[in-house]
Amino acid sequence: MIDSGDNSTTGWKPSTYIRRYLNRGVLDYLFVTNADLDHISDLNNLWREGIAVSTFIRNRSVSPEIMAIIKEVSGELTDDIRRYLDLHASYIHPVGTPFDQNMGGITVRTFWNSTPRFYDTNNLSLVVFFKFGAFKILFPGDLEEDGWLALLEQPAFRAELADTTVLVASHHGRENGYCDAVFDFCQPRAIVMSDKAIVHDTQEMTQAYRQRVNDHWPKGVLVATTSKQRRVLTTRRDGWIQFNVNDRGDFTIYTECYG
Repeated sequence: MIDSGDNSTTGWKPSTYIRRYLNRGVLDYLFVTNADLDHISDLNNLWREGIAVSTFIRNRSVSPEIMAIIKEVSGELTDDIRRYLDLHASYIHPVGTPFDQNMGGITVRTFWNSTPRFYDTNNLSLVVFFKFGAFKILFPGDLEEDGWLALLEQPAFRAELADTTVLVASHHGRENGYCDAVFDFCQPRAIVMSDKAIVHDTQEMTQAYRQRVNDHWPKGVLVATTSKQRRVLTTRRDGWIQFNVNDRGDFTIYTECYG
């Protein structure tokens, strides 16, 4: 699972879905891309539902002591944030079953910035590439432009960007998560925004992202549910978004909304 935020609009909770729909009591891998509450607002409920987390993956370069200070300065320590801080301090042992050896061909590569260059949770986001066949999706957390530029200094990061199929827009598609320089190395076929109804001017970035796709993929991607060619998909407009990927990397997109 990538992040553990619930949906305050619909009441959907990953903890409830895992325990009561999937009937699972163990979560093998939990990736948390950002230590802010919108990414971990259902974290403590995993334990309340009796769900064990075998492997917890986050930006481990930040010490537990520094992370606690960052979170204390930014506001009240909720139960979910306290749970995150506890996990960050306690999940320090080697992973028994590495992700790349246990996921049927899905592989992962992670990147991050560190302190003292950054002391904010957004630019300390865990950046995660998942790959299956020729399909690669990038989850950058809430990385802001300065954080993107810092990572672009790494040749390995620039190389990993090159064959990205789908980019999940940083910081839910807000302006401060956009970095034009990224698209010198990354030419995604589609961009996904996990967002809510527009309430801030900084959310008006759909056109900018759409143009970045158009630069290299003017037809975008076909959404099977609607039979429409799309370049940017948003949870605000499309509801849930599902990518079905085969072992060659071919994919089909389905969405909750049919219009």
